[in-house]
Amino acid sequence: MESFSYLHLGEPEDPDRNVVCRYRVTTDLPMEKAAEAIAAEQSTGTWTSISTLDGSIFEDLGARITSIDGDIVTCEFPAADFSIETGAVPQILSVIAGNLFGLGSLKAVRLEDVTFPKSILEQFKGPKFGAAGIRQALHRPEEPLVGTIVKPKIGLSPEKTAEYVYEAGAGGLTNSKDDETLVDQAFCPIEDRTIRVAESLDRLQEEGHYMMHAVNISTRSDRILELAEKVQGWGARELMIDVVTCGYGCLQALAEDPSIKVPIHVHRTMHGAFTKDPLHGINMLALTKLVRMCGGDALHIGTLGVGKMAAGAHDDSNLRACLGDDVPYKAVMPVCSGGVHPALVGEIVKRSGFDVQIQAGGGVAGHPGGVRAGARAMSQAVDAAYKGIPADEYAKTHGELAVALREWGSR
Repeated sequence: MESFSYLHLGEPEDPDRNVVCRYRVTTDLPMEKAAEAIAAEQSTGTWTSISTLDGSIFEDLGARITSIDGDIVTCEFPAADFSIETGAVPQILSVIAGNLFGLGSLKAVRLEDVTFPKSILEQFKGPKFGAAGIRQALHRPEEPLVGTIVKPKIGLSPEKTAEYVYEAGAGGLTNSKDDETLVDQAFCPIEDRTIRVAESLDRLQEEGHYMMHAVNISTRSDRILELAEKVQGWGARELMIDVVTCGYGCLQALAEDPSIKVPIHVHRTMHGAFTKDPLHGINMLALTKLVRMCGGDALHIGTLGVGKMAAGAHDDSNLRACLGDDVPYKAVMPVCSGGVHPALVGEIVKRSGFDVQIQAGGGVAGHPGGVRAGARAMSQAVDAAYKGIPADEYAKTHGELAVALREWGSR
């Protein structure tokens, strides 16, 4: 039987025709052999020579290893390897992030990045509203958005949730959201919660302040669109979905349905199960790109090296993937949250720029003066960063920020 090689080292990359993936590979094998194992497993090969593989199939559909640079392997998959079904993320992931993780010849392998050709990008519609649409709805064209997550994560009644949202908005915040664990529990039914929060948002708007609250609708795939329509009818101004647990198909169903007329806030809960290990799994960057393709309007990207989600201190790749103009979609609003408080805002903005939504849960609710004071402190910290004034200087004339800096400034 004919022997085939997947190695095309030194040949130029062809991102206009192929899906280009970069893998970090840990193995005792020679790297060329390990790279071929990946290419074979994810395209036309198997563990032995087979009589059913001929030259034309291999030439047209076989993956190509175009570069090995230390432990980074560049593997290209022909666009023909991917489904003709529009926007079929499950099949895409089965190719670029499938069985290779279980290969016994590899100690570890991590998908670090992926680039899609135009033929695949055009199968997706991207965000319906995007960062600009969210800004427009909030009447906030330039400054960073500043938000909160209702705390405690679970336990508040619809009335208490709505009170929290009102107090946060009265303190100057532009955004709030349910936490990832709250959807429709008995102590806080989603219908009652959404209606009462909508009343708080209406009250704020009557007082001259625009605010959004993202209602978490993460549920079964066969029910999520129906729930989204109900929540929207109850007054929701933004929806939220846990994309990893729900799946990209749920996000696409929401983003592409004409009945959904509010932005979609995307939470990445559970991503750490496969993004945290620096040698094995999937880099968050690949997920960020898929979220933008599938229509997320806002996406959590961590805190750029500060706060409790401090991984990737000098890695702004997810930020760039949300905002970059290298794909034919509207920009996604990058959301920084996770252990954020006013003392950290200046450093986040220094790393992110102004196109960002900064969110604090405990950093608002934990303020000694209460939720409204905590919201004011966060708003003041964002104002200071936007004006280029050090927070401790700005705090001399802004009491809520001064209290927050005394409370958390050394953490």
